[in-house]
Amino acid sequence: MAIQILADSCCDLNEKIKEKYNIQIVPLKIFVNDKEFVDDENLNKEELIDSMRNDNDSPKTASPSPQLFIEKYKEAEESFVVTLSSKLSGTYQNANLAKSMIMEEVNDKFIHVFDSLSASAGETIISIKIGELVEKGLEKNNIIEKVDNYINEMKTMFVLDSLDNLIKAGRMSKVKGKLASFFNIKPILGSDGKGEIQLLDKARGSKRVFKKLVQLIGEKGENLEEKIIGIAHCNALDKAENLKKQIEKKYNFKDIVIVETAGISTVYANEGGIVIAF
Repeated sequence: MAIQILADSCCDLNEKIKEKYNIQIVPLKIFVNDKEFVDDENLNKEELIDSMRNDNDSPKTASPSPQLFIEKYKEAEESFVVTLSSKLSGTYQNANLAKSMIMEEVNDKFIHVFDSLSASAGETIISIKIGELVEKGLEKNNIIEKVDNYINEMKTMFVLDSLDNLIKAGRMSKVKGKLASFFNIKPILGSDGKGEIQLLDKARGSKRVFKKLVQLIGEKGENLEEKIIGIAHCNALDKAENLKKQIEKKYNFKDIVIVETAGISTVYANEGGIVIAF
């Protein structure tokens, strides 16, 4: 294999995207209620969701070991790597540590690790961007420069149907969480541009929150006709397709891709959650 795109398992994909751009996945692990889940193609997502629902504690996650990255690096002469935000996970650090370790043995390999400053659909569209640039035959340094700029301009937002994991993780108090649930308040969260999560807006009810989300796309985005928007959903395909229709009515994106969340994104978004990036 000459060139591969390597991503951690928070990069949500469908088979079409995965095969078209030769995207390989390195899995994280999830720990819920004394159960270990490996976030790969064998993951039982329904079992994961049930376990999270029945556990009073916040799910724990573990980054892929450097050894897992090393094994993948050996499969290709050149590797572009996309990881979860370094503010949310140690995956970026482990990918770079693995790079240093393998370069001591084999110095003619090319490996570059991108910190997505995002997650889920953010990693998806970064991986697609790399694939498009590789297809065009651009030089590696040119690809790195363009992808770095792309990451810095990218916007990530998400709407949660359930606040359970935020409350369990201590990101929202139980009182605020219960009040929000009682009054059907839906938060719109997103990246602050540096890889951390911030509250962008909120609305009462699903219809209003998605109307605000679509509005925020126009307020936050630029040159949308040149961009792809990714929509990742957790068991909420109807919601994702309806959102796609709303976006198509208002904006002229180059493309809109819908993917289903794998394990790590499911931990972040929980059932019914929607993540967008553009």
